[in-house]
Amino acid sequence: MLIPWPHPDEGGFHPEPPGPVPDDEDGRLAALVAQRLSSDWSTRRQQIVVTVQNRVVILAGIVASPDTRQVAGEIAWDVQGVVDVCNALRLVGSRRSRH
Repeated sequence: MLIPWPHPDEGGFHPEPPGPVPDDEDGRLAALVAQRLSSDWSTRRQQIVVTVQNRVVILAGIVASPDTRQVAGEIAWDVQGVVDVCNALRLVGSRRSRH
């Protein structure tokens, strides 16, 4: 699982401009979501990137099935403090059409 978020002690990424939610709260939420995704048997071996901005969780990456995609979204929603979830996970082998 790929989890690209800064460790709270490293100063981390600071969005421009800063939102109303402190960066440490977004980092805490990202860590909790990532930890829960890595603990669940259906999501732990998937390529999921967790990003949080203003308490909105953004899930990106590639998963094996529609059920796994749904479970990942439910796990993110279940974390206390999350106000919304953008589930941008794609299925293995799915392609965006170019028009």
